[in-house]
Amino acid sequence: MSAIKAKNNYIGANGSRMNCAQAVLSAFKEKYNIEDDLVERFRNYGGGRAPDGLCGAYYAVKYILSNYDEEKVAELENYFLENAGALQCSNIKGLKKLSCVGCVEKSSEFLEKLD
Repeated sequence: MSAIKAKNNYIGANGSRMNCAQAVLSAFKEKYNIEDDLVERFRNYGGGRAPDGLCGAYYAVKYILSNYDEEKVAELENYFLENAGALQCSNIKGLKKLSCVGCVEKSSEFLEKLD
């Protein structure tokens, strides 16, 4: 359900469009006690502007896992590489294996499967 919510946040289905990083964080706000101000700060991490040029959707899930289940970060990295082909936004776009909305969906699905 949260993966669908993340996608809807990204495409603006609820009236307000978010970037990839915000869309993922916002979808998991309740589950991981994420404050609105953190979602707002992640405004800076869309469009390849996450640290090291990482995909914002990937970075958001990595951020959550770093705080709640750090052992899963390596698993997330492998999952994302398998699905997107890269971790950096510009490389993902260049490979054309996954769209931005696809990155939002895949990263959210990974987090959702941990339930």
